[in-house]
Amino acid sequence: MKIAVSGKGGVGKTLIAGGLALCLAKKGLKTMAIDADSSPNLAFTLGLSLEQARKIVPISENKELVESKTSTGYSGVYRLTFTVDDIVREYSVKTPFDVSLVVMGTVRSMGSGCMCAANAVVRALLRHLVVERTEAVVLDMEAGVEHLGRGTVKQVDAMLTVADANMKSLEVAKHIYELASTAGMKQVLLIGNKVADESQEDAIRKFAQHNGLNLLGCVPYDQKVIEAEMHGETPLSHENSDAVHAIIRICRKLYKGVPNEL
Repeated sequence: MKIAVSGKGGVGKTLIAGGLALCLAKKGLKTMAIDADSSPNLAFTLGLSLEQARKIVPISENKELVESKTSTGYSGVYRLTFTVDDIVREYSVKTPFDVSLVVMGTVRSMGSGCMCAANAVVRALLRHLVVERTEAVVLDMEAGVEHLGRGTVKQVDAMLTVADANMKSLEVAKHIYELASTAGMKQVLLIGNKVADESQEDAIRKFAQHNGLNLLGCVPYDQKVIEAEMHGETPLSHENSDAVHAIIRICRKLYKGVPNEL
């Protein structure tokens, strides 16, 4: 199972991604989490300490690794074909939740014109993890799908676009939904997050219905999540958290197979 999680910054997609990875691992699946956000913090959500998280060098910023894969010995010219399976072995980090983590760093979009060596390595690694490997994979991404690559995007089983009741985040979710559908993703689903009351859930549901979005579920606003992060803890360690319980329910729906029409 390959799941991508995207959404506007601040909507809580990293907690959703981490919770899904934890749930899949608890089901006995070998699980890989990929942090492809420009501000990576999935390591902390998956139970690593702040000190451990700070020691992780994103793949895109690992100059020695990038050079070893792409260098031809000529300035401005680099290899486009290279192996990346060793990167998974050597640079993935085991987390306390039995989920392996790879921190990618910034991934340039297909239309950005970037042909840098670091981008080539990240793209090749993303394709390897999504297309060629058999683990369950959860990707924590920025708002969009372009940076996945045209071949990789169609191999993702589900794109989850996360939004709260704020109209700006819902509009971003709609844009991601349209991009993912156009790119040929198998299944594109909306998740409402940080839902404080019935009026907010109703607003999300009405927006989804009006714009033709499939709403997979809603995750409630949970003070336990705020308090855990204030104390430097991962919210996923709080089994009595309503938000965590909601994410687990969403994971179970995905695991069982969600119909195209909800």
